[in-house]
Amino acid sequence: MLTHLDSQGRANMVDVTDKAVTSREAVAEARVRMLPQTLQMIVDGEHPKGDVFAVARIAGIQAAKKTSDLIPLCHPLMLTSVKVELRAEGNDTVHIVARCKLAGQTGVEMEALTAASVAALTIYDMCKAVDRGMIIDSVRVLEKTGGKSGHYQADETK
Repeated sequence: MLTHLDSQGRANMVDVTDKAVTSREAVAEARVRMLPQTLQMIVDGEHPKGDVFAVARIAGIQAAKKTSDLIPLCHPLMLTSVKVELRAEGNDTVHIVARCKLAGQTGVEMEALTAASVAALTIYDMCKAVDRGMIIDSVRVLEKTGGKSGHYQADETK
């Protein structure tokens, strides 16, 4: 059942009024694939626009807090923690992991996905002058805990 549709099939925001407040957490990831020399410039701190990882981290955190402004049916949430980690993976990839937490009535998967996605978009924005062929991929929820549906963990083989 699609929870964002009413009985007539119209889009609506899910009513969470009667849901219990529980501790909730979600982890999402994204990858940005690029030329090896682009990644090396980022890792060496030689990018002319500054610290790419620091700017992407801040952008991801800000984005998580603004998710309900971007995704029409998301509830505005009082996040208690947002962490965005970025690291070089191999010689041509940045791996981004975003973790969002709160005590609330609805999950934080969209906030984690938004944080990871916007961090990836920020890397693209900062590096597009030197590498227009970057690819953003593997955006997905890795894990979520809390709430009525319980624990979810992504299949690592995908």
